[in-house]
Amino acid sequence: MKLSIATTMLDAAHAEAARLNVAVCISILDAGTWPMAMIRMDGTPLGAIEVATKKARTSVLFQMDSADFAEVGSPGGKAYTLENTNGGLTSFGGGVVLKAADGSILGAIGVSGASVDEDIAIARAGAAALST
Repeated sequence: MKLSIATTMLDAAHAEAARLNVAVCISILDAGTWPMAMIRMDGTPLGAIEVATKKARTSVLFQMDSADFAEVGSPGGKAYTLENTNGGLTSFGGGVVLKAADGSILGAIGVSGASVDEDIAIARAGAAALST
């Protein structure tokens, strides 16, 4: 993933957070789970930094959105406690896997600081900028 793409997605996610009037941390990782871009909006708790990054990391490592991972790794899921692997993962929504047109994994965007539904909406807004 190029930095220009990551910053475009970051800007789109930030705009959606501002539209929703919420303060969040937005983290974008490449396909190797390395940081590409990140912001923490004014007023966002410091703990949201790690949560946003882990949401994105979970999405990259398991090639699925973190909300989908939650269904697998949560109590009652087929792989309960899976979130305890790979140095710690996150099994709730707000991480969106980023794929190229050919289906290859480019990375992921993770958002934390608002409600789970708002985090998901903000991450999806960022991810949508990938195709523009």
